[in-house]
Amino acid sequence: MKKLFIFLGLCIAGMTAYYVSSKQQKVDYSTQIKPILNKNCISCHGGVKKQGGFSLLFQEEALGKTESGKPAIIPGRPEQSSFIQRLHSKDPEEKMPYQRPALSEEEIELLTTWVKEGANWGEHWAYQPLEAPSIPTGSWLEKALSFVGIPASWAQNDLDYFVQAEQKNQGLMHTDRAEKADLLRRLYLDLTGLPPTAADYQAFEQDDSDQAYEKQIDKLLKSPHFGEKWAAMWMDLARYSDTKGYEKDEGRSIWKYRDYVIASFNQNKPYDQFIKEQLAGDLLPNPKESDFIATAFHRNTTNNDEGGTEDEEFRTAAILDRVNTTWEVLQGTSFSCVQCHSHPYDPIRHEEYYKYMAFFNNSRDEDIPDDSPTYRHHAPANEKTIAQLKTFLVNQPLATQKAWGQMIRFVEPKIHPHWADQFENGALADNKYLAIRNKGSARFKAVPMMGKTKLLIACRNSGPAPTYLNIHQGTKKGPIIARIKLDTTLQEKYAKPKGQWVKGWAYTFVDIPSLPGKQDLVWEFLNSKTKPEQTTATIGFWAVLPEVPGQLKSTDFEKLALQAIATEPEITTPVMLENPADYTRTTRVFTRGSWLNQADAVQPGIPGLFKNGPVSNRLELANWLGSTNNPLTARVAVNRFWEQLFGMGIVETLEDLGSQGLAPVNQALLDHLAHKFQVDFKYQPKAFLKYVVMSASYQQSSIVDEATREKDPNNRYITRGPRVRLSPEQLRDQALLWSGLLSRKLGGPSVMPEQPDGVWNAPYSGMQWKKSDGEDQWRRSLYTYWRRSSPYPTMVTFDAGARDICLSRRIRTNTPMQALNTLNDPVFLEASLFFARKSPENGLKFIQKGYAELFGKEISSSKAEKLNAFYAQTLAYYQGHPQERLAFLKLCKDNEIPRDAANLVAKTLVANALFNIDESMNKP
Repeated sequence: MKKLFIFLGLCIAGMTAYYVSSKQQKVDYSTQIKPILNKNCISCHGGVKKQGGFSLLFQEEALGKTESGKPAIIPGRPEQSSFIQRLHSKDPEEKMPYQRPALSEEEIELLTTWVKEGANWGEHWAYQPLEAPSIPTGSWLEKALSFVGIPASWAQNDLDYFVQAEQKNQGLMHTDRAEKADLLRRLYLDLTGLPPTAADYQAFEQDDSDQAYEKQIDKLLKSPHFGEKWAAMWMDLARYSDTKGYEKDEGRSIWKYRDYVIASFNQNKPYDQFIKEQLAGDLLPNPKESDFIATAFHRNTTNNDEGGTEDEEFRTAAILDRVNTTWEVLQGTSFSCVQCHSHPYDPIRHEEYYKYMAFFNNSRDEDIPDDSPTYRHHAPANEKTIAQLKTFLVNQPLATQKAWGQMIRFVEPKIHPHWADQFENGALADNKYLAIRNKGSARFKAVPMMGKTKLLIACRNSGPAPTYLNIHQGTKKGPIIARIKLDTTLQEKYAKPKGQWVKGWAYTFVDIPSLPGKQDLVWEFLNSKTKPEQTTATIGFWAVLPEVPGQLKSTDFEKLALQAIATEPEITTPVMLENPADYTRTTRVFTRGSWLNQADAVQPGIPGLFKNGPVSNRLELANWLGSTNNPLTARVAVNRFWEQLFGMGIVETLEDLGSQGLAPVNQALLDHLAHKFQVDFKYQPKAFLKYVVMSASYQQSSIVDEATREKDPNNRYITRGPRVRLSPEQLRDQALLWSGLLSRKLGGPSVMPEQPDGVWNAPYSGMQWKKSDGEDQWRRSLYTYWRRSSPYPTMVTFDAGARDICLSRRIRTNTPMQALNTLNDPVFLEASLFFARKSPENGLKFIQKGYAELFGKEISSSKAEKLNAFYAQTLAYYQGHPQERLAFLKLCKDNEIPRDAANLVAKTLVANALFNIDESMNKP
């Protein structure tokens, strides 16, 4: 009886709620007004243009006075608001929108009601604080039935309730659970990027326990291949490449960053920590090697080594790319347009772009050939020397420890030749190195000299006679603060190998007097033994350092420090390194976005649309991005994870959650997932991914009736399982795994698998594609050498970008080139040949067994018959053409020819067909 009363109470409450919700609601700015303004008004009255002095981008501008002297919007009085009056005007010069189609009656009524209600502004949904939405566990009737013990839901966890609620709104339904083999293949591909093996299928099929599926998830989350799969996604975002880009597109060593990303995903590193290390690992207290390597995220920017370029121009381009990438990858906002003007559609002002740029403008990199600053990874012997130097410094002041420690590990801060000006009888060689003739000179302006008494020079003397370098204070006639002999002794001692521009430097320390503040220094070169047109010496870079601590002057500290600096590292990785205080740059607003037209100076800061306290440096910025004060980071991250699993984001435009991006299909679901990720799961990717793949929504069959497919063609409402084509990495990797060729080696340098000759014909570059030996040619596609000007052909064919800039999502195409690739590419044919060799069966038995091994289930009779007919036709042809079967197998008469070569060719082509059928190309 008690339950009956409660049931009736719920019924009454439900009807009351329905009555209240059916009453007229106030107009909502974000969902109803903003889309109308963006579509019809903002192009003339927004961030770029403010026709008539009227702008609808910011509230204070919209309600402020126009050029007429009166406001266009008077809250509460639409009849007095020219903004509304002009919508009704018959005069073509007065009517708005100007020279465009009139608004609909419904749109005009909405705008009028909005003004009448007070023209209340509102924030776009993505910028609103992140809160957990209430879970739509069904209608009041379903809740009542559930309360009295009657099952009323298909859901496996809370996210399913959000999916189900939106399906009901659209008049749609979910599908049944996928069959076990399909579900396992989907799960393996999504969590590790690799398909299951025959043994995996068999084990899962035989496990009838209620936990069978969850056990597979837990196993895959622990797999080292989990990190590889999710790192592949991150490489597009990080614009990872093994080359620098631009004209020469020469190589760089940055693969240790890729290893860092793989390790981070495998360690289940919290996402907020993951992004903090990548944006500001160098600024963490006592940063580890991995913290520095993480910052290579923002050293993946392109670098222009072409002679004659302006280094400052391309340094600035790299900084702008870091700003734009940070916003697109982590904030899902089209911030790049704010470089030139205030955002046309979102409330971000022009100067706020440069306040944000100031966070990145004080990194040490300067678009130079050696990619410095780099983390120098030394051989064990030199690492031992560096460790010994650290013990020397351990009791010294922190400032001394940092200055000398940074110089020993990074050789920073360097002063590069492009700092020089006022050349006399000299110039920059190839726009990179200081090359001065006899009696020539160059000036270095405003060098920080306070407290610096040690000078380091990297040089090459040009001839047998020594060059004398006089360093003058102020002008060429100013006092000489150092007289340095650059001779062949230095060259013989340090420049190994000789004659190389970058690596062939000789290094020396020179004592200099301490000078106040910043000083102009003029370098004068004297060598009468050189010819008039001959360079006396070449300077690669130089640096100034604090005095060697008094207690260390009698030790080997200076000798060992020079040895550590002069010794070439085994590997280098470009990293972010912050300028010391006396090298700090001033950041200014670029008028119309041009770096050549700089205006007012600005301090670091985040856009005002975020209600937050001051953020003053890169580390504070990174902390803010991962904090609960930032409403975007979690939303953007879960939307991207969702897209990887379901093929499309809840917001389809992953790169833009702003007001011009597509609206979320299910905003409550997105906010629920973001809140779970940030608060419940503490930003742990593995916990979040398990939550999603455990849902009933994910486990649905991809088979759906035509009526549902017509209503939901792109599966935006999750009416079925996520059946989408595999990425190029997954297509190649699964072929290698099926063949038994795949190397499961984790991490390490990039490799060069089979690639057609002639693909690399880049100008001004001697780089060559040299096919890797042994198992390296069959490593996962993640490790394939990536050249920006010419990415690996399979990647390009299947819609991967060049990685000049970050890529938030790959737009899937369907072209004949893709079929030609997988049917004819040597890698796929080689994999098919090895798959054919593995099986002793022939004909129909080979087909049936091969299909079961690939997909964990029996092949349909119609498909088997067609493949068997293809097998018979192919076998007959190659039995009659012995020369062609030898050519196919790449054999000559001297090779050991298989007993039944025609059969092997036929099986290979059937295997290649199996690798190309619909089941192979798509998630099930």
